[in-house]
Amino acid sequence: MLGRVANTIYWMNRYLERAENYARFMDVNFNLSLDLPPNEEQQWKPLVVITGDWELYQKLNTKVQKSKVIFFLGFDEENPNSIYNCIINARENARSVRTEITKEVWEQINALYHLVKHGVEKKRYKDQDLRPFFTEIKNGCQLLYGMYDATISRNEGWNYGKLGQAIERADKTSRVLDAKYHLLLGSPSLVGSSLDLIQWAALLKSVSAYDMYRKKYGKLTASNIAEFLILDTQFPRSILACLIRAEKSLITLSGSSVRFSNDAQKQLGALKSQLEYTDINDIIQRGMHEYLDDIQHKLNGISSAIYESFFSIEQHITS
Repeated sequence: MLGRVANTIYWMNRYLERAENYARFMDVNFNLSLDLPPNEEQQWKPLVVITGDWELYQKLNTKVQKSKVIFFLGFDEENPNSIYNCIINARENARSVRTEITKEVWEQINALYHLVKHGVEKKRYKDQDLRPFFTEIKNGCQLLYGMYDATISRNEGWNYGKLGQAIERADKTSRVLDAKYHLLLGSPSLVGSSLDLIQWAALLKSVSAYDMYRKKYGKLTASNIAEFLILDTQFPRSILACLIRAEKSLITLSGSSVRFSNDAQKQLGALKSQLEYTDINDIIQRGMHEYLDDIQHKLNGISSAIYESFFSIEQHITS
């Protein structure tokens, strides 16, 4: 498969995963804000920080407001990572590799495209319109994932798509968890309070982990939630489970399951082993924020290595 085509499929899936994640945690946060004291900055700033676009938000807005954050993350054409731009970019990528995907996948991406276009045309959703919109985005993306898995052969293109989805999902899970530890609690005195428990429950819901966590652990505790979202091998949105999924695709694409055949495989295998041979007490002792920040930097390095190992190969050949 041409590196250009592979890169397009990889990013098509990353954009879709990103859009769904944004809709997911905005929906949970919007619902949570209805039950908390009216402190817009404390409630909405972490969402922008999670995405890594806080500097851009500050350039475009003078203060943190619920309506401004929702517009910035959902509909702002000047934010390259807004839901609107993620879906637009995913559709454009899908259009350029139309022969590599099925009719069902193409039509569902188009449906999402028209959904966000309509959202931007409305300029600003009223509060009663927001949750249905977020739900439509989440359901539309999940429907697309099902179509992708059900209609596309397990060839190189499918593995590049799954690789992109898994890397993006691991990154967003780490950022959501990091925001809770680093930003959401204004004071150590709130640890263990009812507000603390409400926020932990909201965090689990923002990554669709609440029911599975309750089934495994029952009681909400910070260490168990962190362990579940970082180290669980069976929950598909945990960081380690995402790395396991990504490694399977990389092994198939690299054609080697013994040691490694490229830098992407080497870096991903090293990070996966790091998580496999640690426990939550080691992570907490080191510092949760520092550990998650290190994971995010390593995921960025893996993404760069994937590009160099697979997508830029044609440039190396012609240079």
